[in-house]
Amino acid sequence: EVELVESGGGLVQPGGSLRLSCAASGFTFSSTSMSWVRQAPGKGFEWVSSIDSGSGRINYADSVKGRFTISRDNAKNTLYLQLNSLTTEDTAMYLCAKGWAYSGYVPSPRGQGTQVTVSS
Repeated sequence: EVELVESGGGLVQPGGSLRLSCAASGFTFSSTSMSWVRQAPGKGFEWVSSIDSGSGRINYADSVKGRFTISRDNAKNTLYLQLNSLTTEDTAMYLCAKGWAYSGYVPSPRGQGTQVTVSS
C-alpha cells in the first residue's frame, strides 16, 4: 500500500523559510517521479513542483520559481521542498503526490499534507 507522510510545516513570518519532507513507502520510490502540490482554503489543488526519479528533470510553477527548491533522497525514500522568501500567498496545505504533476493535473495518490501558514 502506498503511503506518503508529509512533515515540516508550521507558522512562519513573511520572508521566512521552511523545509518540508515527504516520507514514502509501499512502492519503488527511486523509480518514481514525485510532485508537490498545495491547496489553499476554499481553493482547488495547485501544482507546485515536480521531480523525476533521478532528479534530472525538475519543473516549478511560475508562482514559486526562484523561491522553492524540490529535491529527493532515494536512499531515504524521502522527497523535500525547501521554501524560501515566503509570502502570505504561500499559505496552504502542502501535499506530496506520487507521479509527475503539472499545471491542471494533480496525480494520486497523495499524502494528507502539512500546513504552511505565512503570517506576521
